[in-house]
Amino acid sequence: MGASVGGDKSSAKSAWRDQVLAARRRRPLEAAAEFAASVSRVAPAWAGVRDAATVAAYVSVGSEPGTGLLLDELVAAGKRVLVPVLRPDNDLDWAVYTGPASLARAPRGLFEPVGARLGVEAVATADVVLVPGLAVSPTGDRLGRGGGSYDRALARVPAGTPVAVVLYDDEVGLAVPTEPHDVRVGFALTAAGVVALRPAG
Repeated sequence: MGASVGGDKSSAKSAWRDQVLAARRRRPLEAAAEFAASVSRVAPAWAGVRDAATVAAYVSVGSEPGTGLLLDELVAAGKRVLVPVLRPDNDLDWAVYTGPASLARAPRGLFEPVGARLGVEAVATADVVLVPGLAVSPTGDRLGRGGGSYDRALARVPAGTPVAVVLYDDEVGLAVPTEPHDVRVGFALTAAGVVALRPAG
């Protein structure tokens, strides 16, 4: 019975992913560009980022909410910016981002930093962590792509470190299906601002 329930949840997640990805593909290019510009202003003003010396973030690709401008704003503000490098086992290594020239094309359509690899534990040195996702519930349940990379990485983040998922406004507050390995996040970062998510109970 447990396997059946797990399978049901996996199927529900797959359906959610398909729905969100389809909506993202339909989003006008100008709206995506406006998001990228807005979030590059919103994030540095948030105390979690403003007070951080080291920010773990990521390089957006495809239809993901754009982080390119944000990454450059963080570097310009003097932050040490870590971005992930996908390992063959789907875990995440980390390296320092210093600007677009510090990136190179990687498998699966990704862009990854060319600098020294700092190890999977490097994410634990960040004062704030910004992660990708497809949706998040009011209680912080994050829907990812399904590879489990960020659940593994977030398990290494010390308790109390702010973790925000970067999303379009209409992807926040949805009834996201969950599984036992899922790691909750505390905030959603959108073009409109930062939303604090409240764990149930």
